[in-house]
Amino acid sequence: MSTSSLHLVSSHDLPTTQLAMTEPLLKLDQIDTFYGQIQVHFGLNLSIGRGEIVSLLGGNASGKSTAMKVILGLHKPRNGTISFDGKPLNGLPTSQIVRRGIASVPEARRLFGDMTVRENLLMGAFVRSDRAGIAADYERMLELFPRVKERLTQRAGTLSGGEQQMLAMARALMSRPALVCMDEPTMGLSPLYVDKVLELIQTINRQGITFFMVEQNASLALQIAHRGYVLQTGRVVLSGTASELLGDQRIRDAYLGGSLAAETAS
Repeated sequence: MSTSSLHLVSSHDLPTTQLAMTEPLLKLDQIDTFYGQIQVHFGLNLSIGRGEIVSLLGGNASGKSTAMKVILGLHKPRNGTISFDGKPLNGLPTSQIVRRGIASVPEARRLFGDMTVRENLLMGAFVRSDRAGIAADYERMLELFPRVKERLTQRAGTLSGGEQQMLAMARALMSRPALVCMDEPTMGLSPLYVDKVLELIQTINRQGITFFMVEQNASLALQIAHRGYVLQTGRVVLSGTASELLGDQRIRDAYLGGSLAAETAS
């Protein structure tokens, strides 16, 4: 199946109430991030509304993945505030951030390769104690991800890249998050699985889950996003709705070999 045949819904086809920005679900305000003496983010501002799919775009070394680490408590900013559902996240350990309602699908997926698919899936519910709810969500994941269901007794490390991505997504959803952060969700996948991942993100989003995606492939990310930000050397240089960004010549230059692409990759 080609990407053009997907049943994707562009942001301008969605009800305006779904895209309305009131109080953001997640907000990064004036974030300065450093690795030692090297500054990565310079006054980074991002906001994600409840029910949105928001993409953070940029080339290598632009600070995209570090932004994800800041949200998840894996890297502490030197300045600025992070808030989720109106409450501060600064200083909280990752386990507490997950309990607040943020789950992640990391770029490397971080599965337990020697454990079975079933064991990996249930690991996503480690912050929960409601057995009935966990059991119900487990069955729901098997319906949503039939390939995961087919591989339950198989070791996770033996799955294909696309199958591992499906399992990582299902595992993240087992925590019942309000927001799922995905780092390069299409990287290294076959065209078939790229299509499937994009479709699943939209399906899950329509069920009420908010998504924040870090992605290098702008054309793919903006097919399903409501809004996007473009990050260059730690600063937001462009932002807008997906349709606005897709129609912006600077985006075309950046991702189709223009001068901004050379700057972004440097």
